[in-house]
Formats: sequence, C-alpha cells, structure tokens
Amino acid sequence: MKKVLVIIVGATVLASARTAVAVPVVPNFTQGSMTSNTETTSTVVETINSMNYNTGYDYVITGTNIQHDGNTISAPTATGNSNTLNGVTSTWTGLDLNNKPNFTITTPGSDFQFVESYSGPGLSNHTIINRTTTIQSVTNTTSTFSN
Repeated sequence: MKKVLVIIVGATVLASARTAVAVPVVPNFTQGSMTSNTETTSTVVETINSMNYNTGYDYVITGTNIQHDGNTISAPTATGNSNTLNGVTSTWTGLDLNNKPNFTITTPGSDFQFVESYSGPGLSNHTIINRTTTIQSVTNTTSTFSN
C-alpha cells in the first residue's frame, strides 16, 4: 500500500508541474553602427653612452731645414695602461716622449719649418645622448550592421 501511495503522490506532483516554453527572440532594429575609439600614449626615455678608445698613437713630424740627432725620428714605444669596460680589457701602446730625438736647424739663419703632433692612446671621444620619445597611437573603428 505504501508503494501505491508513493506512486500516486509522485504522479500528482509531476502532473501539476509547469513546463518551460521557449519564446524566439526577434531583434527590434533594422540597422545600426558601433564606434570604438582607442588612444594610447607611450613615453620612452633612453640614454646612449658611447665611448671610443684609441689603442695606438699618431705621431707626425714634418718640416724643412731640420735634422734629428738619433737613428729614428720616433720616440721608443712604451706599453701604457689598460682599461676594462663591460668585461672587455684594452691595453694600449704609446710613445715615451721623454726619450724622443732632438731636432735642430740644418742651416742656421735660413728659413725653417717644424711641426710635431702626438695623439696618444686612451679615450678619444665620449658621447652621451639623452632623449625622450613620446609615441601616440589613435585607433578608430566603426562597425555597421543591418538586419
């Protein structure tokens, strides 16, 4: 008897339950458009640090009506200091200018010209550039649709 009562109660609950019905959705427009605007601004700040090193030397002697008192017109070479920058070691060679030959006028009283120029090893140029760049990007998108 209990089984029959449970079946009757179950059938009654099921019979009284409401069913869900789907209703179709119909758009209520004929046409339209959508616009999107995106603006982005970026600022880049950078420093460029450039160093140029000479690892040798330039020694120039020129003139007229002059002579030197040694076997060579150049001073003896001497190894200079070394420098390490970002893991790279540079050692340079220069001249011992304390032991360079002496120059004298060949014909005293006559015209003469003498120019001696020495550019030694080491830092020859150091450039630092600081710059700020601002980048602006604007994107406009329009979508048009119709039914």
